[in-house]
Amino acid sequence: MTDTGIQATGLSRRFGSLQAVDGLSLRVDPGSIYALVGPDGAGKTTTMRLLCGALRADSGEVSLAGHDLRRHLEQARAAIGYLPQRFSLYGELTVRENLRFFAEVRGLPLAEWEPRSREVLDFVGLAEFADRRAEALSGGMKQKLGLAAAMVHRPLILLLDEPTGGVDPVTRQSFWQLLIHLLRQGVAVLLSTPYMDEASRCGRVGFMNRGKLLAEGSPAELTRAMHDRVIEVSGGPRRVVEAAARRHSAVEDAQSFGEHVHLHVRAGSAGEVMAWLGKELQGLGIQQPSLRTITANLEDVFIDLLREPRAVSLPESSS
Repeated sequence: MTDTGIQATGLSRRFGSLQAVDGLSLRVDPGSIYALVGPDGAGKTTTMRLLCGALRADSGEVSLAGHDLRRHLEQARAAIGYLPQRFSLYGELTVRENLRFFAEVRGLPLAEWEPRSREVLDFVGLAEFADRRAEALSGGMKQKLGLAAAMVHRPLILLLDEPTGGVDPVTRQSFWQLLIHLLRQGVAVLLSTPYMDEASRCGRVGFMNRGKLLAEGSPAELTRAMHDRVIEVSGGPRRVVEAAARRHSAVEDAQSFGEHVHLHVRAGSAGEVMAWLGKELQGLGIQQPSLRTITANLEDVFIDLLREPRAVSLPESSS
């Protein structure tokens, strides 16, 4: 095992007949963020629990900050901070009392936890709420408290399970600013997120479905794989456009995106499809429809992967 932040190889876990995680391998280096993206039930939370040692894997290996999770469990756990999907701190305790509890659980002596608590509360913007009960915090403030508790022992690795789920856009932005500061300190961050705009801010993205990693790579690498395969259509009723487009054999998928329709087409067929569809739509009474090839976004990539699941591992960008 290498001395990376996180190194998982061939990780698998079954619950009865359900294969929750199936041969998953990933790597997260210090000072980088890796996003796991997938629908509910894809296996993201199970992966997080396997990586932090809350669940035992049926097979596979995990190294955390150079410590083998099976052979050196306590050393590996000491290197991580874990923020679960649901708020799991103690509502009847104050913000400061929650931090003291988690600091003591992590073995920080009194002389260390007090200044460290002040430091992390300042960092996450909760210093003025230190004496407020956790149950009285807003959703965004609870997530910040969860992050503070995960950071109180200065972990080298953070596992964040949908950390911005259910919070407002301003709080999401504030949370991401905190993560960027952590990267400058060399922390390795693995997070799961349902938001493609968040995934696009990460160094690497892994798309999961049914326990498998369908594809991984940088956002640029993943979208580059669909170069000239996405057509944006506007200027007519979306249902009419989708129905007409699906009649062409080179159109693999059609999805509404806001006021537009995105078509996924076979490689090399974009020009043919646009010429044919333009005439088809005009024949249906849609005058001057707009058709153009566009750069794929991560949502386009994921929809394409779900349409035809396949395992893909893209190389690191040379740039």
